[in-house]
Amino acid sequence: MSNISIKEILWKLNIDSLTAMQQTVVEEYRKGKDMVLLSPTGTGKTLAYLLPLIQSLTDSGVPQAVVLVPSRELALQIEQVFKAMGTGIPVMSCYGGRPAMDEHRTMKNLNPRVIIATPGRMNDHLEKGNIDASHIHTFIIDEFDKCLEMGFQEEMAQVMEQLPALKRRFLLSATDAPAIPRFVSINNDFLKLDFLDKEEQISDRIKVYTVHSPEKDKLGSLFRLLCCMGNQSSLVFVNYRESVERVYRYLINEGVACEMFHGGMEQKDRERALYKFSNGSCNVFVSTDLAARGLDIPDIDSIIHYHLPLNEEAYIHRNGRTARWDASGSVYMILGPEEYMPEFIRQEPEEFVWEGSVPAPAQPKWVTLYIGKGKKDKINKVDIVGFLSKVGGLSKDEIGRIDVKEHYAFVAIWRRKLKATLAAVSGQKIKGIKTIIEKTK
Repeated sequence: MSNISIKEILWKLNIDSLTAMQQTVVEEYRKGKDMVLLSPTGTGKTLAYLLPLIQSLTDSGVPQAVVLVPSRELALQIEQVFKAMGTGIPVMSCYGGRPAMDEHRTMKNLNPRVIIATPGRMNDHLEKGNIDASHIHTFIIDEFDKCLEMGFQEEMAQVMEQLPALKRRFLLSATDAPAIPRFVSINNDFLKLDFLDKEEQISDRIKVYTVHSPEKDKLGSLFRLLCCMGNQSSLVFVNYRESVERVYRYLINEGVACEMFHGGMEQKDRERALYKFSNGSCNVFVSTDLAARGLDIPDIDSIIHYHLPLNEEAYIHRNGRTARWDASGSVYMILGPEEYMPEFIRQEPEEFVWEGSVPAPAQPKWVTLYIGKGKKDKINKVDIVGFLSKVGGLSKDEIGRIDVKEHYAFVAIWRRKLKATLAAVSGQKIKGIKTIIEKTK
């Protein structure tokens, strides 16, 4: 069993106490029954299951738990939360879009006790014998309703068939799925923890506004709204990939600092866009409903429905990106001349009216640097902070979020220091290694 206490983990995460939902999950998990947790987006479900899971792991250097997820982004997010808990327990994520051989090499060196994976990639490793499944006792499906919706039922069933020592099953969802998938239920004796309140899923900390567009093409109204919002972080939802690209190109041409995100993009481009939005290097993130679930982006001020959500579930999940934990947020519904508020939106919205002239688009405080070396080159966050402080002339508060990957790193710095910093570090070595350092495109 893991020796680290929940109190120590919460201290490392700068969390004062568990929510009622999280406390209930921790207590019920210890009783040994299979579980289903239903809780709205943004309520801390990841921490709720990772805390008791960690306490169930032994010191033996073999995989003991599998977490299946519907997307690469969610796999990476869970891995980051796990590592931030500071337990020292090896964990890794596996997903498509990168060579399975590279993951296998990492596995052999790391000996992870927890593997977080998309269903297809997990099956790939199991079928090739890359993972010793003989000690895996816990099987978790995060966002299992989304997994079913995306057609992963057969692949998830295949994963389960290859876990001979399985003892615990734990399913999590932000919506009330009609039934527990048959393949995961042996005797249907699941404990159901339902924290969904159908009448209060839209947080009372969210203010809802309508924005009336005089034109059917709502791009001008979106632009004016974003200008009025200044430096706020805004997530703009549209319904189609082509629309994401059209809205993104328009906003870029108008001088708005934004990024786009949809399922048709290359994984590296999606990760870069998400990173720039998360670290404050761009104010606006234009996305399909892919960003409505599975992404942990803190401190989103506003949700903008450029296209109206297709149903209540989509509306709830989109809005769940703001007002997370104890924060507040705003939701804007842009309505064209022939559009009306959907019936499933029961809140009475206010009309958003901006008095006075519309300001120019605000520029974000931060900008992202790309450093062409990473973990494989023995470069870590401390090295980067030291280099940018001593060589780049930056103070600690002028350096923001740092993310070190295998072969490269991203770091946020104050935008107004970009030119001077790039000039100072040009041609300089970090830890004796020459590398590219440039503004991220």
